[in-house]
Order: sequence, then structure tokens, then C-alpha cells
Amino acid sequence: MNAEKDLQLWSSLPIPAILLDADERIADMNPAAEGFMNNSAKWLMGQPIWDRLAVDAPLEESLARAREKGTPLYVNDVDVGTGSRPPLVCNLSIAPVQNQPGWMILLISPRELAGRMTQSNSAKSAAKSAIGMAEMLAHEIKNPLAGITGAAQLLSMNLEKDDLELTDLIVAETRRIVKLLEQVEQFGNLSEPERKPVNIHDVLDRARRSILLGVGAHMKIIEDYDPSLPMAYGDPDQLLQVVLNLLKNAAEAADIQHGGTIRLHTFYEHSFRLRRADGSGQTLPLQIEIIDDGPGLPENIKGDIFDPFVSGRENGTGLGLALVSKIISDHGGWISVESVPGRTCFRMSLPMAPKHIKESD
Repeated sequence: MNAEKDLQLWSSLPIPAILLDADERIADMNPAAEGFMNNSAKWLMGQPIWDRLAVDAPLEESLARAREKGTPLYVNDVDVGTGSRPPLVCNLSIAPVQNQPGWMILLISPRELAGRMTQSNSAKSAAKSAIGMAEMLAHEIKNPLAGITGAAQLLSMNLEKDDLELTDLIVAETRRIVKLLEQVEQFGNLSEPERKPVNIHDVLDRARRSILLGVGAHMKIIEDYDPSLPMAYGDPDQLLQVVLNLLKNAAEAADIQHGGTIRLHTFYEHSFRLRRADGSGQTLPLQIEIIDDGPGLPENIKGDIFDPFVSGRENGTGLGLALVSKIISDHGGWISVESVPGRTCFRMSLPMAPKHIKESD
């Protein structure tokens, strides 16, 4: 019972908390730390903390003394970064763990955490409201747009060649607006996944062939699969949509003239377990990575890339990755991204199909 209470307390801490062993490697972290690090505890376990966390202050000597004497260490107003987001000004508290010689617990307190959380929640609420309003208006807007497109096409039949540029512009722009409205409708009306056993390699292959025939014709796609990977448990059509969106983004970010490379990588990680803020958890052993060698995500949007209306492209709608995140979340899975110039990796972690459910069910 005590262990259960300890787990609940650990999971309920509102600030990032990281447990360090005597070699300064990550031994555990709470859900708030997973969010701060933009990665899961299972993925980071065993890694040197200072390889994953950059602190703009000389800590080595002070931390060594605190460990040796068994006393806490406090460091205020320092920049703390993770490599996947801009540094935040934080206060650090590092304290020894009782009955564990050399072990320390690191607490990270962003100075503007409350303000950031309020702003983030307000932004997400505003985004949801905007989507809801767009859903209501989409049908009404699409009807007159169809009339405008038709009228422009009729006008073009009697125009000289030099005047066709204006009607072509009208048609192109109205079609672009319709496409945006359809994406908004799709985002809001996505049904619950019809989950069943899915061969994730079949999904990846369908997406690969589709992309190579279209927007990714200039790309090279490498398949790096674990042939023994068990069946995933999900909706094949929705998972296909996720992979298509990620491949499309990678292809559009690449240099069209020189192309680029996308690697599809699958593997099994038995220990990967997503622990949620309420203390519950689920094993997500099936790992799918989509890795490209493009320019990487813009620094100013890395931390918000899965939020609605956040886009790194000039004419992007900002709904593609929000839809990807929603689908993976609806499947009980996890998606994360690591991006630097020359390597962007979107990693999806999915549950395995229960043994008692047959593929035909």
C-alpha cells in the first residue's frame, strides 16, 4: 500500500522530478519530467542526465560536494534546455535520496510555469473553440465557394489568354480554402478508432507506395523493419492517415531538386511503458520511427508542433500534426519528435494486439 501511495505522489508532482543514480544516470522520472524532456522515462532510463539536460551553470563541483556530504543543492535562475525546445529559466533543487548512497533527486521548477500553463491552456481552449466554429461554418462557406469557382471557370471560357491568370487565381485560391475547410471538418469529425489486429508493416508499405507516386516522388525511402514485430492494435485506416501525414511533411520539407532520404524503422521494446499523470500505465512495445534528413523543425515551434494551427510552413494549416497526435492518443499510444538540422525523427509507440483477439475479428 505504501508503494502504491508513493507512486501516486510521484506521479502527482506538478513539476519535473528526475531520479539520478550514483553515476548521474537517469533512474526514473515522473510524468511532468517526461513532458519537460519531451520523451518517455523508459526511453531515457540509463542515459547520463547531462547528455539529455543542458544547464547554463557550473554544477559539477557543487553537485559532487552535495553528494559527498549528503546535503541538498539549490541553483536559481539558470537556463535549462533539453535539445528539443528553447531553454527555460528555472530553479533547480537537488537532494540526496535516503538509504540510497550517491543517489539524488533533481527537481526542476520553471519560473514561469504557472503563467506558461495558463497561457498553454488558454491557447488550446482558443484553438478548440476556433475549430468548433470553423466546423459550424465550413458547410455554409463551401457552398458559395463552389459557386465562385464555377463562375470563374465560366468567365475563363470567354477570356483572352492574357486575362486567364486572374480567373485561374480565383479558382486556385477557392480550392485552397475548400481544402482547408475539409481538413478542419476532418479534424473535428474524426470517429473513434475501430481497433483490430493490424500488421503495421502493411500500413507503412501502403503509405510508402502512395507517397512515392505523389509528393514524395523525389525522395528515397529506406525500409528498416523488424520482421518479427507482433500485430498492433488499432484502426488500419487511421494509422495509414498518420503515416501518410508524417511522410508528406518529410517530403515537403526536403529539397525538391536534390531529394532526400526517409527511413522507416520498426522495432520491439518490451520495457516501454507509458505512465500517465493519474498513475495508470500501459505497455506500448511496438515502436515505429519515421526519420528524415531534412532541415529540421523551426526552433520556435518545436515544443508546440502537435498543437492545432501550429505550422512550420508558410502556407501550412497547422492541422496535420494535430490530427496525427489526436489519432495516436485515441489509440492509447504515444508520439514524440526529436529534431535537429539533418535529422528529424517522429517516433510512435503503439500497443500490441491482445492474444485473444484474432486478426479477422
